[in-house]
Amino acid sequence: MKILFLERGKLWSYGLPDGLRDLGHEVRTSGPITRHSLSTLFTFYKPDLLINVGWGLDHTPKNELMMRELATSFKIPLIYWSTEDPNFTKVFTLPLLSRLKPDFVFTISPQTVDVFRKKGYAAAHMDFGFHPNVHRKLQPIRKYKADFAVVANAYPDVLQKYPKLYRRTSLNTLIKPLLKSGAKIDFYGRNWARMKPYLGKAIPKRFLKGPIPYKDTNKVYSSAKIILGLQNYTDMVTQRTYEAIGSGGFLLTNSTPATRQLLKSGRDAALSSSPAETLKLARYYLANAQARERVRRNGRQTISKHNYTNRARYMLSILKKHGLI
Repeated sequence: MKILFLERGKLWSYGLPDGLRDLGHEVRTSGPITRHSLSTLFTFYKPDLLINVGWGLDHTPKNELMMRELATSFKIPLIYWSTEDPNFTKVFTLPLLSRLKPDFVFTISPQTVDVFRKKGYAAAHMDFGFHPNVHRKLQPIRKYKADFAVVANAYPDVLQKYPKLYRRTSLNTLIKPLLKSGAKIDFYGRNWARMKPYLGKAIPKRFLKGPIPYKDTNKVYSSAKIILGLQNYTDMVTQRTYEAIGSGGFLLTNSTPATRQLLKSGRDAALSSSPAETLKLARYYLANAQARERVRRNGRQTISKHNYTNRARYMLSILKKHGLI
């Protein structure tokens, strides 16, 4: 089967596309969305399936209407994987769906499946995952060695607009106590220099490493002693949870219903329920390399089934069941 991802960015050029390739399918990404570029791809590449993901530069009302128009004209099933639920379901996803009118919707949020179904969309849950083509264990690299590292964008504007978002609690539990204690943390991502209002102090400039290419994140996960894994919700885990552990990283993250369902604390990762517990776990695992290594190995084994090959297999089975492929 020929599959076309309607995607210009690098993030969704990896992961799920790689999983689909593993299953023997031919996969391409479209690049920037224009009427001419899509018409040309549909005419000459002749895809059997179109997949659109998340929230990117090409998600404009004009483009969404045009993608629907061309998909209908060329009679190609159009699938949308919604990765911004549930926080942005009302303000972003539902307006997008009204224009894109996908033939099927997958969402990372179990609770949002029924929201979409009640609106008349065929929908199912499909979580994030990882793919070992990108997120695999490497030998530690000197440049990325550190006691603690964070790979994430800071999102200060989102935190201001949505003060009840669990990410605030995650920051207060994981990062704030370590900064206050004087620990050095390497921050990879955007806008951490603007986080003083949420962390109680400015992050020292020498800690700020800036954005890192997606395909290089496993270098940090494989090299830092402890990865601090922020969470956005209590009933879901972030994509970086899978990617960090899949890369052989030692993860210190929040103890939530979702992380406890996926991981066992002390076996697969370190799960913290409070700032005090974060400091206790950090001190223990920094001082015990063998314990860290045991958890890293166990975590990789536990997470192994959550790869994008299995996600792709699941996705295609659902689409086949609904007669779309």
